[in-house]
Amino acid sequence: MPSFDIVSEVNMAEVENAVQNVTREISTRYDFKGSNSSVEVKDEGLTVLADDELKLKQVHEILRGNLSKRGIEPGQLDYGKEEKASGMSVRQRITVKEGIDKETAKKVVKAIKAEKLKVQVAIQGEELRVSGKKRDDLQAAMQFVKNMGLDQPVQFKNFRD
Repeated sequence: MPSFDIVSEVNMAEVENAVQNVTREISTRYDFKGSNSSVEVKDEGLTVLADDELKLKQVHEILRGNLSKRGIEPGQLDYGKEEKASGMSVRQRITVKEGIDKETAKKVVKAIKAEKLKVQVAIQGEELRVSGKKRDDLQAAMQFVKNMGLDQPVQFKNFRD
């Protein structure tokens, strides 16, 4: 029986490469000259340190651009609260979302069932397994999920015939 998995994954090696590019760009940009702005990769997320909120927003722009060049969508990032650090500087924690959470998974299952596609959907931890009798039904389900407009980007893997 043909099937595929709906997952939400991030290649952390690409995130680290993007962060290195951001660090390099910050060190060469004129508007960051003499500032104490940095981005670090720490367990399942990023920590952004900037002199003020304006510089923090500029670092966000640079980070988003470098991540999108590396194939990581902005929806994968979950920005935490801005907190005051030493002096006038600002720190922000950014978590990288991986896996489909329960509410999103239930929403996708309910929407596919409401669409009356001829497929079965099973929640398996942080991914969804979609199976059906025909390949065309699975491709219709893929297209439907793409057009749902979910907050978190999803990928389709393990397509088996």
